[in-house]
Amino acid sequence: MTIYCDESGGLNTGVMTFSAVMLTPKAAADIHLRFRSVTGLRGELKGSRISLVERAYLLELFDRAGGRAWVAVAERDKLAQNPGGTLPSDLALYGALLNSAVGHWLPETGGVCTDVVIDDGRYDPKILSIVREEIQAGLGQWGRASLADSKRSDGVQIADVIANSLFNITVGSPRAYRIQRIIEPMLASKAIRVAELTQVD
Repeated sequence: MTIYCDESGGLNTGVMTFSAVMLTPKAAADIHLRFRSVTGLRGELKGSRISLVERAYLLELFDRAGGRAWVAVAERDKLAQNPGGTLPSDLALYGALLNSAVGHWLPETGGVCTDVVIDDGRYDPKILSIVREEIQAGLGQWGRASLADSKRSDGVQIADVIANSLFNITVGSPRAYRIQRIIEPMLASKAIRVAELTQVD
């Protein structure tokens, strides 16, 4: 199995979400191919660019394929309530959310080697290489952490849609109610689980 990672939002928007999606590479490719063949999508699959109906279809394909996800969520207002009220940097929050989402998976892998693929688009490559090294240290011999261009990774694009879905719900966007209805069955079945992050050490 592979854990595909991507984030949505940031401190400037009030909410940052980080999804860690577990799928086999074949399942991720099959979901992506089927979605494109039905919708006619061209270009990169991103949660911010697809319609509600397309989002519902993608998440249905994900659920049918046995996909699962942990999504770490942080709200700026809750972080500001910590002693001193000092907010973390965007990078520190990103790293904490990544560690939370991936960390929730590691006890559940059953000792099976698991690769972690992280979108390389948010920060400078040198910064992200340090993030990758930290995740690799956490994985130890259990798997390999790597960076990927989201345009070339089926799984990272799926992770983007899931992170964006939780972002919309948490920030209370105009589409939040409909997205909540789409994702409710997966939250109920625990195909998608949410971990709230309220403090960054």
